[in-house]
Amino acid sequence: MRVPVTSASILPVSWRRGEELRTLVIIVAVCCWVASFLALQQPASLAGNLITANAIGLSQWALTLLMRLFSRGRLYAWGVAVAIPAGWVLGSKLASLIGGTDVATPIIRQPATMRQSLLSTLLIAVAITAFFIYFLNTRGVREELERERRRVAEAQHAETKARLALLQAQIEPHFLFNTLANIHSLIDQQPETASFILEKLNSYLRTSLRRTRQSTSTLGEELELIETLLAIAAVRLGSRLEYAVSAPEELWSHPLPPLLLQPLVENAILHGVEPAVTGGRIQVDVFKVHGSLELNVTDTGVGLHESESLGVGLSNVRARLANLYGGRGTLVLYANSPRGVVAKLTVPADT
Repeated sequence: MRVPVTSASILPVSWRRGEELRTLVIIVAVCCWVASFLALQQPASLAGNLITANAIGLSQWALTLLMRLFSRGRLYAWGVAVAIPAGWVLGSKLASLIGGTDVATPIIRQPATMRQSLLSTLLIAVAITAFFIYFLNTRGVREELERERRRVAEAQHAETKARLALLQAQIEPHFLFNTLANIHSLIDQQPETASFILEKLNSYLRTSLRRTRQSTSTLGEELELIETLLAIAAVRLGSRLEYAVSAPEELWSHPLPPLLLQPLVENAILHGVEPAVTGGRIQVDVFKVHGSLELNVTDTGVGLHESESLGVGLSNVRARLANLYGGRGTLVLYANSPRGVVAKLTVPADT
């Protein structure tokens, strides 16, 4: 049974198998140490001191254990205040029955003559009580901190998953809306082309729906979707768009989060090749280099413009890389020669 730390509980503990046995051993050790310390002043009284000290210490322990049982694991301040004197009296009586000294009765009757006994018994009580207040409070705080760390870690994990889901949801409609707009513009003038694109889009969405329900896809599934996307764009742009996809066959089964590569290809189509008067070529290449998976999307379109923003797609890719891989995932854009842009996506190959 786990007990939360509360302001009223001065000894927050968690019941564990063997805890009370360990506590019992510690109490006996402390009592024996106190009895030995007192015996240095009166060597002949070592046996009597051992009996008395252990009887008092164990009586106080038994009373605190009983109070914990009735308090569902907690030991309140009033419990300590009751257990120490009651255990001292009870232990003294038990000690007198088994060969020890009854220190309680003489103190009650003649307190002035039993100061040494009073000091010794108080020393036992204070030593044991102080030890357990420190030890158990420290352990309780450590356990509470550990539980808090786990709660924070779980909350951060849930927040990261929610953020990734939001970013992914923002990317998916980006391609869908652009394609539907293209179909709408072709319905009247080129109905056959619009019908073909709609058929390709239907195939794309069927595959994409299965893929986006999972947190992880494979490189092969992503490349198949990319080829469908490029095929749709090639029908619309005609001879103005050429494309090729190249990746070693052994990498097709490699895990890859969905919707990291697709926005790069979309960006190459919409902001690279389509605005170019003569069109251009899009090349997708995948390599495994020094423990990393490198995915390059190269176009020969209009190239980079300093005033041009990244847009929703590429901004979300960088945000997802930061959430998924931290600094181990990167996206770099640089100019292609003689014209166009190279988008270099790098992710760890061990994930």
